[in-house]
Amino acid sequence: MRSVRALPVFLLGLASAAAAGPSDPSLSGDWPTHARLDDGTDFGASALWQYDLDRFSNDGGRLADARTNRRKYLGLYVKKKGVYDAKAEFDFQSRKWQDAYLRLQSEALFGGDAGALRIGQGKTPVGFEGNTGSNATTFIELALPSQAVYENRRIGVDWSLQRPSWLVSLGYYGGDLQGDNDGRTLAARVAWVPVHREGKVLHLGLAASRERPQASVDGRGVASPPAARLRSTPEAGLAPVLLDTGTLAGVERLDRTGLEGLWIEGPWSVQGEYLHARTVFRRGDRPDFDGRGWYVSVSWVPTGESRPYQGGNVGNIVPSRPWGAVELAVRYSELDLDDAPVAGGRGHDWTLGVNGYLGRHLRLQANYIRAFSDRRGRVLNPHIIELRAVVAF
Repeated sequence: MRSVRALPVFLLGLASAAAAGPSDPSLSGDWPTHARLDDGTDFGASALWQYDLDRFSNDGGRLADARTNRRKYLGLYVKKKGVYDAKAEFDFQSRKWQDAYLRLQSEALFGGDAGALRIGQGKTPVGFEGNTGSNATTFIELALPSQAVYENRRIGVDWSLQRPSWLVSLGYYGGDLQGDNDGRTLAARVAWVPVHREGKVLHLGLAASRERPQASVDGRGVASPPAARLRSTPEAGLAPVLLDTGTLAGVERLDRTGLEGLWIEGPWSVQGEYLHARTVFRRGDRPDFDGRGWYVSVSWVPTGESRPYQGGNVGNIVPSRPWGAVELAVRYSELDLDDAPVAGGRGHDWTLGVNGYLGRHLRLQANYIRAFSDRRGRVLNPHIIELRAVVAF
């Protein structure tokens, strides 16, 4: 299996760090999930479990109620602050590798901070919401345009440099650890953060990438031409895809761009993003296809906590009280995948969300989605109730 052969050195390093065991007198921390050596080396295990329940109405019986595990992540990590960090994470629900990389800090190697170099599989930069950790998203599922445009994880090398008021990153990527998505992607992201202190943040960013898909041959020897596909569910992970370009064959390149903004003021936050994808075909007689969309969301934490911000993105709310914290949120999103002759459809959603943070490791989420979609004259405007239980450490 390609995904297993890709990480032997990395996993060997993790195993060597863990071999010291909790009986080593130089260890401290909260073993068995996490421990720290006297020299600052930190290692342990991480896990994320999400269970979803979706209920649909006003759908003419076309959407089936569902309940299942959404994610079952198990990971190992080792890190030393200011020097390096490494991680390998597998989702046993989708049976796919997630983040699996080694990152080195230049300051520890050369005595000056010229940024960090990461090698392995990680998230590509276009998509602010897509790059938010799976345990830190305000809503249960990504907004319509985030689902359609975000490229997800790829194997590659990227460099990032961060300063208090700005950040920049540049990456070059290939396929993924599942052996899918043959091709090459060059991507960059810049952000200006003129306000950056605890409980008060202003972030404005721009990201862009160029993907060049390649032809692939599966295990049966069946060849597939370079292709692209943009699609989205109605912001419910257990619902079928309603907006979909279908497979766009003969693709020369796929250009993605994203404009992102975030404002945090105490318990309030506003986040928005505009995403665009242009597909250019190899045959010059076929017009380019443009898909685009945007969303804006507002969040309020009545218990007083602020959304944390670090490394150019938001994190999970940390309760300041033993019993937890509460968050209320609303989001509006739009997606347009109609660009003749491609009829992928158009849609917009309203989502209301309530999150209960019960300590640091348990979260309960509830979303109500009023979805609207129209693809090739097929109109579907369901009402959706989503519930999710999350355990993470």
